[in-house]
Amino acid sequence: MTLPTEMNAIEISSFGGPEVLRPAKRPLPQLGPDEVLIKVAAAGINRPDILQRTGGYAPPPGASDLPGLEVAGEIVAVAAGVSAWHVGDKVAALVAGGGYAEYCAAPAQQCLAVPKGFDMIHAAALPETFFTVWTNVFERGGLKAGETFLVHGGSSGIGTTAIQLAHQFGAKVITTVGSDEKAASCKDLGADIAINYRKADFVAEVLGATDKKGVDLILDMVGGDYINRNLSCLGMDGRLVMIAFLQGAKAEVNFAQVMVKRQTITGSTLRPRSVAQKAGIARALKTEVWPLLDAGKVKPLIYKTFPLKDAAEAHRLMESSAHTGKIVLTV
Repeated sequence: MTLPTEMNAIEISSFGGPEVLRPAKRPLPQLGPDEVLIKVAAAGINRPDILQRTGGYAPPPGASDLPGLEVAGEIVAVAAGVSAWHVGDKVAALVAGGGYAEYCAAPAQQCLAVPKGFDMIHAAALPETFFTVWTNVFERGGLKAGETFLVHGGSSGIGTTAIQLAHQFGAKVITTVGSDEKAASCKDLGADIAINYRKADFVAEVLGATDKKGVDLILDMVGGDYINRNLSCLGMDGRLVMIAFLQGAKAEVNFAQVMVKRQTITGSTLRPRSVAQKAGIARALKTEVWPLLDAGKVKPLIYKTFPLKDAAEAHRLMESSAHTGKIVLTV
């Protein structure tokens, strides 16, 4: 296969609003050791892309400056030493940048086979959210069958994924959303209780639903005043896992409550982790989650797709929070 020397991509021309996303020509990525080159068919949109666009989330050293953390497509080249994948294989891949383009380099260990029956749009919606949910909810958060789990932002890509996986692994799922329509969608995905935070106090609702015992695990991406409210929702030995701070990263916390209830406050980021660490998550997903995808028991919810050239419009939609599920670029 003869590959072109340059490709179409979307670059961040300067930090700012969605309008700073501009079409550009870029050289094809050069493969490093243990990498594959993917001809991108679709790329997922994620909140970290917006943070990068506004200047709040720089790519890690060595990563592409182009936005885009997850892609799906066909492998068109492999670096020396790669044996697990071959030219022609269809994969979904987690990347540290470069997804908004016609071609993207990815560490071979961060690629997973496109699940049975999946098109490329649904495959592209998997890596960032499924890696994030698995490592934070099940590895760091230690969610087990029979426990009660609260996830904020239930209609987001992270939320819809967390609801489905927690439900499949036998947890009781409570979520917060911003409308009754989103609440209904989350219940369809497996949430036992969906709280419209615009109409009700989620702390009171959670305590009421758990006989005042509280929940075992919370996944939060809101931060701000939610941090203390989350601690009020946590039961004995409860765990709070933070993955983002849409309303701020600082809060004043009374740690006496944390001590008395033996609560754990933790969190993580995914993008700066090493390839070896991400490879470990990929192996766990292949074993624990990919069979559920192959069997059709779990599937990402796609809200809308945009052609690559309309990435700015996709960002505007994400920032509006009008969507339920994932927004995906098609290439």
